[in-house]
Amino acid sequence: MASSPSTSASPSAAVLKGVAPLRAGQGWSFFLRRLHSLSGIVPIGLFLIEHFVSNAFATKGPGAYSKQVEFLSGFPFVVGLELFGIWLPLLYHSLYGFYIWYRGDSNVAEYPWAGNWMYASQRWTGAVAFFYMVWHTWHLRFHGVHLLTYPGSAFGKVQNELIGHPAAFVFYVAGIVCASWHFSYGLWLFAAKWGITQGPIARRRWGYACVAIAIVFIAVGFATLYSFRATPQQPYQPRSEGVDSYTMR
Repeated sequence: MASSPSTSASPSAAVLKGVAPLRAGQGWSFFLRRLHSLSGIVPIGLFLIEHFVSNAFATKGPGAYSKQVEFLSGFPFVVGLELFGIWLPLLYHSLYGFYIWYRGDSNVAEYPWAGNWMYASQRWTGAVAFFYMVWHTWHLRFHGVHLLTYPGSAFGKVQNELIGHPAAFVFYVAGIVCASWHFSYGLWLFAAKWGITQGPIARRRWGYACVAIAIVFIAVGFATLYSFRATPQQPYQPRSEGVDSYTMR
C-alpha cells in the first residue's frame, strides 16, 4: 500500500500573517487596564454627566447658571473632592491612555476595518478632550476671576471666552464633540471588556445606544453654547463692594 503524503507542516509555516489578537494583559498590565477602563466610567464619566447637566442650566438664564455654580462651589472640602474625585483619576486615565496608544498600533491604512477606525478615533478624541480639559480648567478655575469666591461671575466669564475669542469657541465645539464621543464609545468598550454585553447582537444593540448617547451629549453641549452666545454679555469683574453682575441679585 502506498503511503499517503504527510499533512504535517512546520510550526513556522502554520503561522498565518495578519493582525495580532487583542490581549487583556497579565498581572499588573491586566489590573491597570481594568482600572483604566473603570476610571473612565467612575468617577470621570459621572463627572462628565454632572458637568454637562450643570452647564445646561445656562439655557435657563444667567441667574440659574450662577446659582448652580454657587451650589457646587459651596460643597465642603471642594478642593479635596476635585483633587481625588476628578483631577487624579483624570490624570491617571489620560496618561495611561496615552501609554496604551504608544504601545498599540491601529494600522488604519493597512487594515481599514471598523474596529481599527474606532480604535483610532478613541485615541484621537481622547487626546483632544484631554488638552481641552487642561486648557478649560486652567482658564476657568485658576485664571482670572476666582469662581469659587465669585460664583456670580461664572456666566460672564464663560461668555467672554465664547464671544470674545473665536479660537476658544472653536476649541469648545471640538472639546464637546470629542468628549461626548470618547465617553460614549468608552461605555461600549467597558460593557464589552467587563462581560456585560456578550455576543455580537448584544454589542451591536448597545453600540446603537452609545451612538444615541453621544448625540444627546453633543446636542446638550451645543444648546448650552448657544445660550451663552445668545445672551447679552454679562459683567463678571469683581468690584470692592461685590461681584459686578446682576445674576446674583
